[in-house]
Amino acid sequence: MEKNTSPTTSQELKKELSLTDATMIVIGSMIGSGIFIVSADVTRNLGSPGYLLLAWIITGIITLISALSYGELAGMMPNAGGQYVYLREAYNSLTGFLFGWTTFLVIETGTIAAVAVAFAKYTGVLLPNYIGTEHKFLLFDTQQLLAIALILLLTFVNVQGVKNAKLVQLIFTVTKIGALLSLAVVGIIVGSDPKKGMWAINSIDFWSPVKIIWENGKIMDYEYLSGIGLWSAMGLALIGPLFSSSAWNNVTYTAGEMKNPKRDIPLSLLYGTLTVSALYILANIAYLMLLPVQGHPNAEDTLSRGIMFATNDRVGTAAAEMIFGNPATIIMAIFIMISTFGCNNGIILSGARVYYAMAKDGLFFKKAGELNSKGVPAFSLWIQCGWACLLCLTGTYGDLLDYTVFAILVFYILTIVGVFVLRKKQPNTPRPYKAFGYPVIPAIYLLFATGLCVNLLIYKPVPSWAGVGIVALGIPVFYLWKKKA
Repeated sequence: MEKNTSPTTSQELKKELSLTDATMIVIGSMIGSGIFIVSADVTRNLGSPGYLLLAWIITGIITLISALSYGELAGMMPNAGGQYVYLREAYNSLTGFLFGWTTFLVIETGTIAAVAVAFAKYTGVLLPNYIGTEHKFLLFDTQQLLAIALILLLTFVNVQGVKNAKLVQLIFTVTKIGALLSLAVVGIIVGSDPKKGMWAINSIDFWSPVKIIWENGKIMDYEYLSGIGLWSAMGLALIGPLFSSSAWNNVTYTAGEMKNPKRDIPLSLLYGTLTVSALYILANIAYLMLLPVQGHPNAEDTLSRGIMFATNDRVGTAAAEMIFGNPATIIMAIFIMISTFGCNNGIILSGARVYYAMAKDGLFFKKAGELNSKGVPAFSLWIQCGWACLLCLTGTYGDLLDYTVFAILVFYILTIVGVFVLRKKQPNTPRPYKAFGYPVIPAIYLLFATGLCVNLLIYKPVPSWAGVGIVALGIPVFYLWKKKA
């Protein structure tokens, strides 16, 4: 087993996070703006109400399986850095570093930037005369500047200590759970009215998957799916739901600040992923109760556009319009602002702990491994903040995140393979929690995730290989750090 050999500071991470706090980090980091958007793309790939729900159910099952598998590693190694530590111990320092490198360069900071810009976009709905890409201040637009302001504010809150950060996380996560649950329940109730609801229409071709054939931005034809074509379409359709259900693993990074990490991290992964998956499925049932799946892209009214062609893919807003009428746009803007605010706080809080753990191993800036008087890695938080802000200004975060979807899946696969590896390498290490259904259930996940990766390489080769390139760039950087250390 590899050990941290770099000098430690006089202070230690403060054990201030409870099971409730950990669960709020899981839920808060997972729920951003994706649930209100990506169902439109799923229906364009599958064109069927039944397969839309199936895509979200599969996502929930896969997310739960992977989270429960991580639970074994979290119980074994309750250390700051989480997944970085698991990969380092299962394989070697290089593998752990490549995960940390990609996390810093793109995964965590790119997500922070994307979520902050989403917050700013929806603020622009409330303040259209001030916030938007058309409003400039000096060299930048006000949307970018508000996104940066949000990142700076939440980083400052986190630098003041874990107590402040976890309070923000609790308030905003509970609020968005209540809001999303309310939207789903009210939507199902309203959609149950035969005069208003769309369930009867959607039930006609419930299991008839079709894919739209596009050419120059126009619909040319519909292709009925079956066999390999259906499996391939499902693989592409799952990208959005899986990305919307990601970031649950962030809680593992905070193990050094958990009061009882061996128990609480596995439980928080279970409770958090179950809660979010249930909410996502309920939300999609509400969408199907309120809106037809298929529609026309050039229709002027919300109902005629359907889920498939909701304006700017804002399915959540379209569903809310069926409930609340014209005020729906404002209501959903406020809700998504709350959701993205809480989401970014959780990601900012947890991400910095990866770089802290890397610095303790001599694989990142030495100062990132130091704690401030509040017991948090302040430099690690600020350097994460700086890079995320730069990504906001460059506007490249969206492309970078597309490039790393493949890499993220590969790291998930490697981590769960690590469960098998460590059963051999460290058979006597105490395991307070063991992966559910081992070895069959984790193996099913590995087969599924590997198939998804193959699908991405075939149908989205450019971003997939670009993601491999981003990871590979970390190899010479690793050896430079090792030489320096």
